[in-house]
Amino acid sequence: MKVSRYFEDFTIGEKYELPSRTQTSGVFSMFQGVSGDNDPIHYDKEFCKSKGHKNMLAHGMQVMSQTAAGAGNFPSEIRQSLIGMIEISGKFLNAVYLDDTLYPSLEIIELIPQKTTGVICMKAIIKNQKKKVVFEGEHKYLLKKK
Repeated sequence: MKVSRYFEDFTIGEKYELPSRTQTSGVFSMFQGVSGDNDPIHYDKEFCKSKGHKNMLAHGMQVMSQTAAGAGNFPSEIRQSLIGMIEISGKFLNAVYLDDTLYPSLEIIELIPQKTTGVICMKAIIKNQKKKVVFEGEHKYLLKKK
């Protein structure tokens, strides 16, 4: 079993590349089912075109969910020390459409020590297949100290 990392074991600048994901019709359908969002801007191609979009527009939360740290190595590194994710924020900078491929990554940008815990702040970035940034945000995780 891999030894868990604690707050003090991390350094600013560590990066976690997450798996790329193409936003297929299946992903759109699963997100619609999970969210209950039935706005036609996300699920009706002709409606989207009538609004000036080239295809179905991905829901912002669908895009942001691609930064889930659980898709990468971070959770296995903090299995014993994680208390929880305490904050997430972000900005949607460019549209994401059906069949776009997204490339998410996380980078530690700040370490906030506390008495018995610490907060790891990560910058979340998603680029599309054209290397255009479509999402930029931040995650904060509360970890135990050794």
